[in-house]
Amino acid sequence: MQIVIFKLNDEQFAVETSKIQGINDIMEITKVPKAPSHIKGLINLRGSIISLLDINLLLDVPKKEENQSNIIILNMQEEQVGITVDQVDEVLEVDEAIIEKVEDDKKKSYIKGVLNFKDRIVTLIDIDKLLTN
Repeated sequence: MQIVIFKLNDEQFAVETSKIQGINDIMEITKVPKAPSHIKGLINLRGSIISLLDINLLLDVPKKEENQSNIIILNMQEEQVGITVDQVDEVLEVDEAIIEKVEDDKKKSYIKGVLNFKDRIVTLIDIDKLLTN
């Protein structure tokens, strides 16, 4: 399985590359009045209007002071959405056997598991479940 690892604050998360449409630098975000708090706004990506989600809020990770520098465009049930992240770290090929399952916490059903590397721990997210909660 291939994953993209990204950073939010000082934590590392990963999402499967099969869900990713592209990775872009931050661009102009149009705010949407009265939108839910997890909707950051809209971006215009090569003529397509894409909703931008506040993944920090969805994952309950505090934001850093500096601006987030990358947008990951995801394919979600026939629709594209973007998430802003502090930085995209790397693309890795991992064996699904090394994914450690986490205890079944209903609130965190979007966590597929944890990758425990020697120097860091990366949380693997099931992006579809995260957005349907």
